[in-house]
Amino acid sequence: MSDASVENVQEFIDRQAIQQVMSRYCHGVDRCDLEVLKGSFWEDGACDYGSCELNAMDWAEGTHAGISAMVRTFHSISNNWIEIDGNSSTSETYCTAYHVLQGEDGALTDMIVGGRYLDHHEKRGNEWRIKHRLYVMDWNQNVPNTDQRSDGLLGGLNTGGRMPDDKYYSFKG
Repeated sequence: MSDASVENVQEFIDRQAIQQVMSRYCHGVDRCDLEVLKGSFWEDGACDYGSCELNAMDWAEGTHAGISAMVRTFHSISNNWIEIDGNSSTSETYCTAYHVLQGEDGALTDMIVGGRYLDHHEKRGNEWRIKHRLYVMDWNQNVPNTDQRSDGLLGGLNTGGRMPDDKYYSFKG
């Protein structure tokens, strides 16, 4: 194999690994799996969602507590733009995040947020993780919840949950 072919294969492997980090992050957030969430970042990493820049581990613990207080969340990522330079990369990943919040009166609200993760990733050994994240919110929508889980066509479907009760943890064997 030529040197150029080897470089192309390595770049493909690196891109896949970076995208896997992003999927790991979403899984950790939505399943409230703190260890998976922390495993998306380097311990000396940082996150800035707008109020201030925090150590990534501290940020993960605070986010885990906040997300755990929500009824449910669902993060969907797309449009991964990744620029790799050796063992570092810069990426922009679109995210649509769905959150169900319960008010003091018991009413549920759907908060849907569209934004982008601007990440610096770093490869240490053979592992990619997020070194620095800057989150940019582009839009949001807040409406009364209309979720249907017990009646009609959707009544018999398996429903998602949080760690350890989510079907993923028993399904993976």
